[in-house]
Amino acid sequence: MSKERIYLFDTTLRDGQQTPGVDFSVEDKIAIAQMLDDLGIDYVEGGYPGANPTDSEFFAKKRTTRSQFVAFGMTKRAGVSASNDPGLAALIQAKSDAICFVAKSWDYHVRVALGTTNEENLESIRASVTATQGAGKVAMVDCEHFFDGYKANPEYALSCVKTAYEAGSRWIVLCDTNGGTQPEEVRRIVSTVIAAGVPGDHLGIHAHNDTGQAVANSLAAIEAGARQIQGTLNGIGERCGNANLVTIIPTLMLKPVYAERFEVGITPERLAGLSKLSHAFDELLNRAPDAQAPYVGSSAFATKAGIHASAILKDPQTYEHVAPEAVGNERRLMVSDQGGKSNFLVELRRRGIQIDKDDPRLDSLIAQVKEREAQGYAYEGADASFELLARRVLGSVPEFFKVDSFRCMVERRFDANGNIKTVSEAVVRVTVDGETRLSVAEGHGPVNALDIALRKDLGKYQSEIEDMSLTDYKVRILNGGTDAITRVLIESFDSTGERWWTVGVSDNVIDASFQALMDSIIYKLVKNREAIRLAG
Repeated sequence: MSKERIYLFDTTLRDGQQTPGVDFSVEDKIAIAQMLDDLGIDYVEGGYPGANPTDSEFFAKKRTTRSQFVAFGMTKRAGVSASNDPGLAALIQAKSDAICFVAKSWDYHVRVALGTTNEENLESIRASVTATQGAGKVAMVDCEHFFDGYKANPEYALSCVKTAYEAGSRWIVLCDTNGGTQPEEVRRIVSTVIAAGVPGDHLGIHAHNDTGQAVANSLAAIEAGARQIQGTLNGIGERCGNANLVTIIPTLMLKPVYAERFEVGITPERLAGLSKLSHAFDELLNRAPDAQAPYVGSSAFATKAGIHASAILKDPQTYEHVAPEAVGNERRLMVSDQGGKSNFLVELRRRGIQIDKDDPRLDSLIAQVKEREAQGYAYEGADASFELLARRVLGSVPEFFKVDSFRCMVERRFDANGNIKTVSEAVVRVTVDGETRLSVAEGHGPVNALDIALRKDLGKYQSEIEDMSLTDYKVRILNGGTDAITRVLIESFDSTGERWWTVGVSDNVIDASFQALMDSIIYKLVKNREAIRLAG
């Protein structure tokens, strides 16, 4: 029995750009379009040519090789012919394979937002699709607010869909623009549209995540017969975001209830790069990846409890719904005061540290971890600090440098213009190969100043750490009062794309931060040597 094809439509570069704090440059858009093209997405929507200089420049040439390159825009204005509408002209002139029109399908919006009649709106849909076909391009219509419109006036909402279909639109996409529709409603309404004469292989779903059900609504539409899904990378989008294609794709490919019926245009080999793609996209957005993201998060296949870890060692399927390798992720058995020997053994072996389960040093490591976690350390979230502790207990870590002292000063003063300015300055004295080095740096706060000063001059190791950066910094007060204990977690990354977390604990937040900073640098140096050893 042949499988039915599901088509994937990415709107990261258009709808995803509505995310607060996200503003893609042309170069960003080119890079993201290449990611999507390489993954095997069927349609890549690039933006709204003519609406702004960035999108106009982006559509000056075709930006995909495999994927259909899609321009987005409004249907022609009421009262203006298709040949005289400048917005439609800009869409047709764009170097795209297809045009996706947004069309009102809720009569309330036609009246209030467009200020026109229902009949004029239908004519705008019909004429825009016809003009697109005449230009030799694929036409699609996003029926905006379709589900709300259908619930308010089903006859008119259906007439919008039918008009687009009868005019020759390749896809008519049913949009849950406000994101409030429930999966059962989606399933029922999509079935009704198909029963009214619009075939499912011409229907798509565009779901927003305002109730946390955009993925569920997308799958409900597929179950009802729709055959195109629109979404974004990592679910970005305005308000609560769009349907997350990074979750939908592996669900369609790896879950038997879908995989046995449907196929998508993505190979298993490309699926295995999904975690890397998701993290690379977050890096481009300058944000930390969501550790608990389905399939691709660093915690997606992480197990903390010892009894779970023991079962996973016997058969991973006991606690894993899919193989992590299928999406390019990896299994993590987290070390903590709740973990048993199984967790520690797996984590050590994953890091290339071999030790027998009966080795007394393993018992010593477990005891130290539990004792230090009782003091406030959290190794389950600080993988690099755990590895350094393990290597010190089970073997050794070179003393690359020795910190003799550090000092940090915060001063509030007036600048040359008479404005108040707060300045943080740090001084770090280190010894490298018997030579003492003194580094001074200013920064945006004391921790930043310490970070800059510590990494300013480490002698022969300096070139090894130039590509690393501190990307996240978290502080937690573990108990109240004037003698509060502070835990600091620091995330770092380097040019290889690897990220690692280190931890420090002290009754002084600066001291805790400095511990984590030192661990981060030392881990980087150890990692470099381990890479050389494995390569050799």
